[in-house]
Amino acid sequence: MIDLQLADKTHDEERQGEALILEAPKVLNARKLYIESYGCQMNFADSEIVASILLDQGFETTGDYHEADAIFINTCSIRENAEQRVRNRLSQFGIEKRRNPKLIVGVLGCMAERLKSKFLEEEKLVDMVVGPDAYRDLPQLIEQVGEGQKAINVLLSREETYADISPVRLNGNGITAFISIMRGCDNMCSFCVVPFTRGRERSRDPHSILAEAQDLFDRGYKEVTLLGQNVDSYKWKGAAEAEDSAEIMVNFAQLLEKVALISPDLRIRFSTSHPKDITDEVLYTIKKYDNICNNIHLPVQSGSSRVLDLMNRTYTREWYINRINAIRNIIPDCAISTDVIAGFCSETEEEHQETLSMMDYVGYDFAFCFSYSERPGTLAARKLEDDIPEEVKKRRLQEILLKQQVSSLQRLQASVGKKVRILVEGFSKKSDQDLCGRNDQNAMIVFPAAENIAPGQYVNVIIERCTSATLLGRIAD
Repeated sequence: MIDLQLADKTHDEERQGEALILEAPKVLNARKLYIESYGCQMNFADSEIVASILLDQGFETTGDYHEADAIFINTCSIRENAEQRVRNRLSQFGIEKRRNPKLIVGVLGCMAERLKSKFLEEEKLVDMVVGPDAYRDLPQLIEQVGEGQKAINVLLSREETYADISPVRLNGNGITAFISIMRGCDNMCSFCVVPFTRGRERSRDPHSILAEAQDLFDRGYKEVTLLGQNVDSYKWKGAAEAEDSAEIMVNFAQLLEKVALISPDLRIRFSTSHPKDITDEVLYTIKKYDNICNNIHLPVQSGSSRVLDLMNRTYTREWYINRINAIRNIIPDCAISTDVIAGFCSETEEEHQETLSMMDYVGYDFAFCFSYSERPGTLAARKLEDDIPEEVKKRRLQEILLKQQVSSLQRLQASVGKKVRILVEGFSKKSDQDLCGRNDQNAMIVFPAAENIAPGQYVNVIIERCTSATLLGRIAD
């Protein structure tokens, strides 16, 4: 049986529920913070902002919730099973709270606004509920709980970007890091809760982004991933340096170039792109700079124009194919990953086949695939009937997964015999005799360790063979 690699960088299944820890000197009598994160990269990046705010308040992080003074879960509302996992964890933390009544338990992030009353009042699972735009208010909210009150702030903001907060790097390898370049989303996809839980789009000041990237590079980091719900719609307008000059406008292609120019030794990735917004200017910028990785995550969701219209994706099958053709023409060796939804409202068998044919046309390197799950409060939940039987959804999803298994393996096999440049990230999970790192296309390469090779170095590796998820090779030089 072929293993399917689903580990694209938008939603890393291996990190779900990870306790985030800052390696730092212990502080005498410091309060201990345990923070657990679910969902996409944005949530993990937000947990670093939360930790930064609370470290300034005298907290230190811990990986053992039994010794914590405050437990926070940074939540995701994208999928139903994520909510169930959070509820299960809250029940476990409730047992600890009965043992230690002074323990503060809080829910942060996307689930906060939607389920605030249930968590606080009906089910009484938590002391505090904090939305993604209210993390600056955490010290006051913690103080409020300490005085015996419940605390809540789920207000969304049109300005908050946390641009002035330097995130601590939790569980970091000291080599790769995330940089949030924008927050919120203006794309009202009918199946998605993000616009309601994270608010409207606002782009971060490019100067603060460049300063953060430069600081990371100066501290030895070799790769940054620029994050946004839709990075291609990044747009910042600011005052020009000269009084008689027009306002400065910076789009995503220009920001990408500015970050790439920090150093040719700083590798750049980004996520996530939207098919309606990704421009040829972005593609030519990627082509121009060797340190911008040839790897684009371009969610398709469905191969049917009618279903895409119901999803309010604002592009057609033909438009998506046009963008794929542009990527292949401008950046021939670019890896493309995607998201696919099986069994959306009223999807016919013929429309499912259109999704499968789209997968054949593109030949995705990776895919994150799941069956449709109605999310309360979305346009689809209000206007469309979730009328595809579960057994049909499961069967269609399985067909999508099987097709992606073949595609992923074929894309990896195409690298066998080639010499590739990789950034060494550390030892392989399976053996301390092997090192691992990713190539430009985000594929994982494992190769025998050598005395003169260390994490953070770039090395050339000759690919000798592959599994369904990993390339295996040897040092070329």
